Amino acid sequence: MSINSTSTKNILILAANPKGTTSLRLDQEVRDISESLQRTRYSNHFTLIQRWAVRPRDVQHAILEVNPHIVHFSGHGEGEKGLVFEDEGGNTKFVEAESLASLFELVAEQVACVVLNACYSEVQAEAIAQHIPYVIGMTQAIGDSAALEFAFGFYDALGTGRDVEFAYKWGCNSIQIAGIQEHLTPVLKKSHKMSAPNDSIFSKSNKLTSWQHRQLEQEREGLHQQYDLLNEKLRRLRNTIAIETDEAVCFKLEKQIERTQLECKRLDEQLEIINTKLH
Repeated sequence: MSINSTSTKNILILAANPKGTTSLRLDQEVRDISESLQRTRYSNHFTLIQRWAVRPRDVQHAILEVNPHIVHFSGHGEGEKGLVFEDEGGNTKFVEAESLASLFELVAEQVACVVLNACYSEVQAEAIAQHIPYVIGMTQAIGDSAALEFAFGFYDALGTGRDVEFAYKWGCNSIQIAGIQEHLTPVLKKSHKMSAPNDSIFSKSNKLTSWQHRQLEQEREGLHQQYDLLNEKLRRLRNTIAIETDEAVCFKLEKQIERTQLECKRLDEQLEIINTKLH
């Protein structure tokens, strides 16, 4: 399962660390994944897209929006109770294996690999593997350091053109070579529905129809126009606040600037996704 396509593959990172749960080094894990891919010869074959503090509905939306080939969950798991996401208040929200399996069944034509870098996630991995070719879970609790080493090693191998099975073994060895006795914790589940043992995660087609291409180009043009308008609004707000002396008015202007900057960031993310699909 090595790289056999020049098209870019999307890796969707879903991270959750709700209030009241043990603090995890999720930001470090994402940085490690990004660095491991960037330093490889096939770095231009991957686009890393991140979603933080995810709620169940965020997971659904992100998968629809991003069309990922690899979905990587980073967070907590509690076996039969499920993976730990967040609710509207940032508290714990469990999602059971059956629900996750149903979700991935709907996108089985697109997603080729799921990584559940969370404690006791073998149950969910087993369920998802009914529909997805390759799913990695954890047989028991896994420490932060081991989880980080596995993620770095796994994507380091993928980024050099190795297949998922090799990358999984490389990730396990990364734990072992770091002197951490948890290299047997990650487990790889393979779907019985795979047409061949060497099916590639890179053979999943993401070719657009002419109509889809035109639609995306039109959407991109509209977003560029919105972005230009927001930048002009930011320029005017900054010019105004530079000469304003009333503190109350300045405070309101600062809030407007913050909201406009957030909107610009949101448009940036949407444009990045569209550009990825078009290329």
